[in-house]
Amino acid sequence: MEIAEAINKAKKNKQLAFKFLLDTFWNDVYAFQLKRTQNENDAEDITIQTFSKAFDKINTYKEEYKFKTWLITISKNVHIDLVRKRKRTIKDLSKDNEDNYFDIVDASPTPEDKIITEQNLAQLLRDIKKLKPHYQEVINLRFFQELSYKEISKDLNEPINNVKVKLLRAKKLLAAIITKT
Repeated sequence: MEIAEAINKAKKNKQLAFKFLLDTFWNDVYAFQLKRTQNENDAEDITIQTFSKAFDKINTYKEEYKFKTWLITISKNVHIDLVRKRKRTIKDLSKDNEDNYFDIVDASPTPEDKIITEQNLAQLLRDIKKLKPHYQEVINLRFFQELSYKEISKDLNEPINNVKVKLLRAKKLLAAIITKT
């Protein structure tokens, strides 16, 4: 399959085209982010977000640009957003720090917080159960057992890119289920 053909098929929501594009450009985007972030986890997270955004907005892609350049631009913007978000969080945490020098904050959850967390977790588990079994499994392995992509790949006996695509789809389907309720 050629890239132009894959892009046209992806615009028609053909899953194999998405997989082809992910497989073709994953290393380029990941390597770009690894150079920028100097952190494998951040590079991987940004790369996944990049493909997620790109696939959501695939219909906005214009053929006069190289697809790789378009992906790298999205990736750059995702990284910039992440940096801004972190800076904002740090500023918020440091604001008025001098005035509260001797204030000791109890960060432990209140009984109400614990109940809300348990209810939210129960609802999340019910929502996960609405997914197809293979999506349930990949979410369980990644977020509840906290396995790496490599470990999940080995556990499921599937290529690592398949695991990433499956997890990406599972998260999107789960988000759709959650927003409906």
